[in-house]
Amino acid sequence: MQRVCFLLKVRSDRLDEYRSRHAEVWPDMQSALSSAGWHNYSLFLADDGLLVGYLETEDFDKARAAMDATEVNARWQQEMSGFFEELNGVAPDAAMVPLSEVFHLA
Repeated sequence: MQRVCFLLKVRSDRLDEYRSRHAEVWPDMQSALSSAGWHNYSLFLADDGLLVGYLETEDFDKARAAMDATEVNARWQQEMSGFFEELNGVAPDAAMVPLSEVFHLA
């Protein structure tokens, strides 16, 4: 299983709304993520807007491609794009660049 961690930056003026949107993620989005192989997916948000994402998957590129093929992901990404800084014209999910793992205690 591949462990994936990534960072994004939520705009400081939208932190509360971002938190509230994720308190009620659409059931069809949750189902699509699970079906696409996103397991133990978590998001952590710091008060300065730093967003840390973590998931486990067999293959991150395949899991991301499976989500790209869903209609619900296109809707979700469109709604979420305004929450982030420094996307440079790409969707939030396309801006997820995995960090290099340097240590893991099993």
